[in-house]
Amino acid sequence: MADENKIISESELILNKDGSIYHLKLKPEHISNDIFLVGDPDRVKLISSFFSKIEVLIQNREFITCTGFYNGKRITVISTGIGTDNIDIVMNELDALVNIDLKLRKNKDKKTSLNIIRLGTSGSLQPDIPIDSMVVSEYAIGLDGLLNFYKHNNSDFDEKMTDAFIEHTQWNMNHAKPYAVKASDKLCKMLDTISFKEITATASGFYGPQGRLLRIEPADLLLNEKLSTFEYNGKRIANFEMETSAIYGLGSILGHHTITVCTIIANRLTKQFSKDYPTAVKKMTEKVLELVTV
Repeated sequence: MADENKIISESELILNKDGSIYHLKLKPEHISNDIFLVGDPDRVKLISSFFSKIEVLIQNREFITCTGFYNGKRITVISTGIGTDNIDIVMNELDALVNIDLKLRKNKDKKTSLNIIRLGTSGSLQPDIPIDSMVVSEYAIGLDGLLNFYKHNNSDFDEKMTDAFIEHTQWNMNHAKPYAVKASDKLCKMLDTISFKEITATASGFYGPQGRLLRIEPADLLLNEKLSTFEYNGKRIANFEMETSAIYGLGSILGHHTITVCTIIANRLTKQFSKDYPTAVKKMTEKVLELVTV
């Protein structure tokens, strides 16, 4: 980690004129310790529709933040947009809001650990995981390469799972080196009643990086087959999406609790797509809100 006593320069910790953090446009008092991340900005409206009271509603670019109350608990929901590049911004700026004194530009002595829950949509890589079902990402395998730009202890990541994945897929090392990281045990227990708890693969893009073929042929036409047949300690790769590995990796390094729950809106093996995924996403939202606020 960085020098705790160092004053962070203006070019590294960028603040707006009102003192808010640069991209999210938030101040520490705007967020709770329980944060839901969604990719789609419209999904902020869905989750906040369940709130009994709304305190904060702030938008900057694709980042919309709403803080309110559900079951008497203060909750924040933030839209991240798509991809691990946006997750890099959101995770670092959320951590800065609670663990850096923005006025002094110094790390705080006492650190705060956030509970960060991603509610997303994804494509299934297993024929027995049906459309409109829910998957908890107990582990994430990152194919995106983001975490390779950060120093970390090996204990933050599952090196044995990474090695097994590289061997099984005969991974092309011209691509980013994969990394495997586990979700928070505490949050996994909260969501224990959700049936599917597996591994999620996080891609750096939607088309070629997930094996889709439109006009440009992917480098590995067997990618999805390789992913769907990988198994480690009884866990399979259940689904493909574009954010979870970065959330887990940065969360682990920074000391936050993280987990992802996704609605399956497509099955990549059976070639099916949900006929009414908004209803399934709403059902997931209600279930997860109940489980984390009891």
